[in-house]
Amino acid sequence: MSVLSVLVCGVDATGKTTLGVRLKDTTGRDRRHITIADVVDAKRSTMVLATAALESNVAIIVVDARSGLTDEARNQSCMFLALGLERIVVAINKMDLVGYAREVFTREEQKCKQFADHFGSHRMLCIPISALHRDNIGERASRMAWYSGPTLLDFLSNVQGDNTTESVAERTPAHQFEATIVWAVDRPMLQSRSYLLRVGTATVSATVAPLKYRIDARTLQPLPAKTLDCGDIGVCNLELDQLIDFDPTDARFNLLDADKETVGVVRLHFALRRSQNVQWQALDINKDARAALMGQRPCVVWFTGLSGAGKSTIANLVEKRLHALGRHTYLLDGDNVRHGLNKDLGFTDADRVENIRRVAEVSRLMVDAGLVVLVSFISPFRSERRMARALVADGEFIEVFVDTPLDVAESRDPKGLYVKARRGELKNFTGVDSPYEVPEQPELRLDTTRLTAEDSAQEILRYLERMGIVG
Repeated sequence: MSVLSVLVCGVDATGKTTLGVRLKDTTGRDRRHITIADVVDAKRSTMVLATAALESNVAIIVVDARSGLTDEARNQSCMFLALGLERIVVAINKMDLVGYAREVFTREEQKCKQFADHFGSHRMLCIPISALHRDNIGERASRMAWYSGPTLLDFLSNVQGDNTTESVAERTPAHQFEATIVWAVDRPMLQSRSYLLRVGTATVSATVAPLKYRIDARTLQPLPAKTLDCGDIGVCNLELDQLIDFDPTDARFNLLDADKETVGVVRLHFALRRSQNVQWQALDINKDARAALMGQRPCVVWFTGLSGAGKSTIANLVEKRLHALGRHTYLLDGDNVRHGLNKDLGFTDADRVENIRRVAEVSRLMVDAGLVVLVSFISPFRSERRMARALVADGEFIEVFVDTPLDVAESRDPKGLYVKARRGELKNFTGVDSPYEVPEQPELRLDTTRLTAEDSAQEILRYLERMGIVG
């Protein structure tokens, strides 16, 4: 007999705990294999419910008949419908406290029907119950003779019967999907940022590209969005770094950040057609052949640090010396790239993520061309620097942290940007009202309070020599 996992939830004082106890008692006697997940902590409900939904077939949302379908219950319903749970029951509890009035139930049932119809779903059912008196849980309630639907346990038994029907889902290996994301942590989800998707025992890189819209749980309308906040539900395209076997009947997965902490839950809808149509074209002339012709070893030297730290000055000196040594190089500078490739981007966190994603992809192509690529960008977030590193082979990414304290960088202020930021004329400025995440293990850390630009450049050249990039 297959295990039916049932998630019982609801806001405080709706009777969800009492219902959970009743179900456990009843199913224990009948030897049904049903797991009850009773969610109590409303403050952490998004994370708790989203992760519990991964293992659940059925969700029971307990609603107090006196207050009806609250915003919290609508949010939970929206989440479960979006994540594709097989069945959702709204248990209108405490019917005894409203005199078992049919009109109370009918009103709430109509709300639920309208809600489910918006999703084009027939998976949502309302059942009037009194958990205290066991009405319509295992036995039909004589005091609600007007109700002709199933009891809660009848319903669960039928769902379990559905689960035991053998079916073979067609699997389409793919790496690009349309997906729903339920975001479950306080820090925002940013499109173009790379996250991790846990698929069975494997973990693959997953990039949100793009976020199409988020769903307003109150109106159920799609709203334009570039980010998702805690509790938000969004629809996006998701690009994986490798093919997975996609089974549409089992397509809910944990989404992790770069530190492998759960940040949300993903449901894959379908594979995008271009996932099968666009393949990497193998070419006869590869990176090794191009590098051999130039007589060098390609790599990315990635300069990161605050505005005014001296990144561009040092990178320019390094390129001049490499050029004098006959090395083939190219310098990608943050300001210069924003005049062309990235001129459509602003300075919000979401735009900064996309800015670095594009530059990292260009860097990868330049390394494939056999070049030594110098990249000078603030690149304030560790996640994007990790993503850039992952795009090239081991040993081909050299992170250089140009370590300049904020007060020193601000005192230099060669472009007058800190002054504007302090006056509120320049929003989302790194170090003022936008964070800079210090590199954890850079290949090189240059203390510019101790080293001059020339000294710093020489340090980098010595490192490149030790790595066999400069002969």
